[in-house]
Amino acid sequence: MTHIQDTLAALTAQFGEPAAGSALEAVVEFRGETSVVVARSALLEVLAFLKDTPELGYTFLAYLSAWDAWPAEPRFNVIYQLREMQNSTALRLKVLVPGEDPVLPTVTGLFINADWHEREMFDMFGLKITGHPDLRRILMPADWEGYPLRRDYPLGYEEVEFTFNFEEIEKKKPYAKE
Repeated sequence: MTHIQDTLAALTAQFGEPAAGSALEAVVEFRGETSVVVARSALLEVLAFLKDTPELGYTFLAYLSAWDAWPAEPRFNVIYQLREMQNSTALRLKVLVPGEDPVLPTVTGLFINADWHEREMFDMFGLKITGHPDLRRILMPADWEGYPLRRDYPLGYEEVEFTFNFEEIEKKKPYAKE
């Protein structure tokens, strides 16, 4: 058995078979990569199990990110990419977060490098991270309104200039005054 198969067997033994409504909601394998969909309520428990079980050894949080699936629900997909260094195994955990309640617990108690990743998710997506030691904006100014990586965030845009609308756009351009 490979290390990833051992990991899935250990997760199933600890949390039960993947099913909707349980701690492990699904296991998806695609192009040689394995993703485990974890219930939001069981996130900390599953991460602690993967990190603290010596034979599993997922001690490194490689990255933490999210994407917005709006208008679909659950709206946010939060990805925790774990690495096991001895066998060079990668395991992706995915947590589905509804748009009307975008709240997750902090994982900084397990992985200290999650600190700035969680701040970025707060800043860009508006995900509230409960228990975070310093949850404030990290990329945008403190007084910025809105969350730029949400798919319903308004985009600024400039009309494309072509030969048929050249003169109309030239009139609107803010050139420096002489």
